[in-house]
Amino acid sequence: MIKTGIIGGAGYTAGELIRLLLNHPDAEIVFVNSTSNAGNRLTSVHEGLYGETEMSFTNNLPLDEIDVLFFCTAHGDTQKFLEAHPVPEELKIIDLSQDYRIASPSHEFVYGLPELNRRAICHAKYVANPGCFATCIQLALLPLAKHGLLRSDVHVHAITGSTGAGVKPSATSHFSWRNNNLSVYKPFEHQHLAEIRQSLKQLQSDFSAAVNFIPVRGDFPRGIFASAYMDMPSLALPDLRRLYDEYYDDHSFTFVIDENLDMKQVVNTNKCLLHLERHGDKLLVVSAIDNLLKGASGQAVHNMNLMFNLVETAGLHLKAAGF
Repeated sequence: MIKTGIIGGAGYTAGELIRLLLNHPDAEIVFVNSTSNAGNRLTSVHEGLYGETEMSFTNNLPLDEIDVLFFCTAHGDTQKFLEAHPVPEELKIIDLSQDYRIASPSHEFVYGLPELNRRAICHAKYVANPGCFATCIQLALLPLAKHGLLRSDVHVHAITGSTGAGVKPSATSHFSWRNNNLSVYKPFEHQHLAEIRQSLKQLQSDFSAAVNFIPVRGDFPRGIFASAYMDMPSLALPDLRRLYDEYYDDHSFTFVIDENLDMKQVVNTNKCLLHLERHGDKLLVVSAIDNLLKGASGQAVHNMNLMFNLVETAGLHLKAAGF
């Protein structure tokens, strides 16, 4: 049984992670750390866990009692913690913040996108979980990069649910503003662009085109729906589809489908669905994920499964939202 601990236990991603780990056949939660909620039941924050656990949040950090530590902390806090606290030599870490997603000689974190780095993740001690937008967009583009086909600017329009902004209310996340509303934010300069470019260059070293990314705040709670298009004059659609099928053939959660997809097919699952269309010399790739699962906590559990040589789908057989 894998003993797990969570730091930053009060947010949306932590709530989903707790739910997954409570129902995981090979994992046990030892502690959920939250300074602001210490002593309170988990259900006082994560009300969907009623009937599943009697655990309480703690301010303690018994790191010597666990095998893997999950950070569901704000960006910047994981690095501060690791600089201030010694951790046991054998302890594995999965960080859901953006602190270590960009490769650097200064850290040992492996970028945790299984569809890109599965072998490295299996042997990793520390894993940096990808961003939610980055996951959705990279899965739409990786097969093209692998075959050196990204030769023109890539244009991406992606809309995300309000949970992507975190649990703490803000001017652009509370219900009366978000409901029946849309808005663009951080166009062309979203923080996930750096890790997207890093992954594309990992597969296509000469990739130098722009990724023109327009993120949009949606008026729904969870999910990401992205459309990416680029010039693709050389290959017919059946040939492109074959490249995608071959790339994702041995991956458990990413599927290429013939039908035009919708976001409800992936919400509450750890799946990514992809759909390809040709329009003249343009290739359109539509991609959809659940931002809290495939884009965060589900992918973190997938990484844990790989790191501990478990069945990679363990604890992740989740059903879509439906209608």
